[in-house]
Amino acid sequence: MAGAATAVRSKGDVATAIAILRQRFGDRVQTGEAIRRQHSHTLTWIASEPPDAVVWPTSTEEVAEIVRIAAAQQVPIIPFGAGTSLEGHVNAPFGGISLDLQQMNAILSVNQLDLDATVQAGVSRKALNDHLRDLGLFFPVDPGAEEATIGGMAATRASGTTAVRYGTMRDNVLGVTAVMADGAIVRTSRRARKSSAGYDLTRLMVGSEGTLGIFTEVSVRLYGIPESIVAAVCPFPTLEGAVNSVIQAIQLGLGLARSELLDEILIGAINKHAKLGLEERPTLFLEFHGTDVSARDQIARFEEIARSEGALRFDWASREEDRRKLWKARHEAYWAIKSAYPGRDALATDVCVPISRLAECISETKADIEQCGLIASVLGHVGDGNFHTQPMIDMANAREVEATKGFLTRLAERAMRMDGTCTGEHGVGQGKIKYLEAEHGAGVEVMRRIKAALDPDGLLNPGKILPQR
Repeated sequence: MAGAATAVRSKGDVATAIAILRQRFGDRVQTGEAIRRQHSHTLTWIASEPPDAVVWPTSTEEVAEIVRIAAAQQVPIIPFGAGTSLEGHVNAPFGGISLDLQQMNAILSVNQLDLDATVQAGVSRKALNDHLRDLGLFFPVDPGAEEATIGGMAATRASGTTAVRYGTMRDNVLGVTAVMADGAIVRTSRRARKSSAGYDLTRLMVGSEGTLGIFTEVSVRLYGIPESIVAAVCPFPTLEGAVNSVIQAIQLGLGLARSELLDEILIGAINKHAKLGLEERPTLFLEFHGTDVSARDQIARFEEIARSEGALRFDWASREEDRRKLWKARHEAYWAIKSAYPGRDALATDVCVPISRLAECISETKADIEQCGLIASVLGHVGDGNFHTQPMIDMANAREVEATKGFLTRLAERAMRMDGTCTGEHGVGQGKIKYLEAEHGAGVEVMRRIKAALDPDGLLNPGKILPQR
């Protein structure tokens, strides 16, 4: 299912590499089976492929040293953040060393006047925002997992619920410090908000999934915490009405900060999991940022739009406690749907299309789910055309497994037919490799040349992104 090459062990001298690493890093090198399996953990049905060893560096210089040792022995290196990725990014299909960056968790600088911060790659999104709160600042990119690391989010070009207003990691990373395949340390940019000096190495590296270099530090944009934050819940009789409401709001320039669409299946699961008591209909979870006056004005204008599209109700909350409860339930949607169908495996996948095609793409996807007899919810970041679906599969049922394989292929093809992408924010990893050539055509060969130039021995997170020849 992964779409990657058949796994083979590294041809390099793994035993020698591990021995040298142990001599240098002592107990920070581990080879126990349980530890290794934890570092190939994946939240999908992609098979677990553990590394040969795990190493915990604490600085950029130590990462560079580990990379040089691995390169000398021709052993692959697989970066590891928090293990929350969904497409097999942390698997080791060719064996090698898992580089766990979670001890690199220092916030190196916060520049309040410039609205930026530089952190080590292992800093979690939650830790950064906890640190910033008393300064009246926040980092907005929210992929849902609080423990997701800033380095991992940059590596997979993550986005999430706030992308409609604040953009994705592509928009919010100012620069990275990366260790290249030969152990060289490269800083991709300075803190200036713009530059025309040479190639844009930051944009090249963000989203490269550890295949071009290993991020050790990341500089990101910060934003002031809004004066007023108001959340709203709005059920609709149809998915089309919900999507059209958001499209109209964006066209009118309303300041939506979050706009999440949950279908009736997911609402039912969340009700059981979080005891919310929501009506089991397609529902928008919304958030508006601004001044007290502007946020309430935006809500009033959105309510008019929503009711014209058939909204059944419009409930809003400005108390932080109520908002946190609402978004906590949204972020636990994955676990809610899993608990609603015990004994089944969950497969989380996503696509993204132009927002003008979103209602059409979701409607066709829902019809496809029903026709092939699957259980699958739909969750959409409707402000940017991105939506997720999560088939719940009985892996012992061969018919269901085959039906799911066919559904996933049609989903990716449907998105690309609508001038969209096979992955809006989960990345390629192993799981989406087979769609890359259909989406990028001759561009894949350009990617191969870049990879070959920067990692000629193919040791940085091999078996990810690029189709195997």
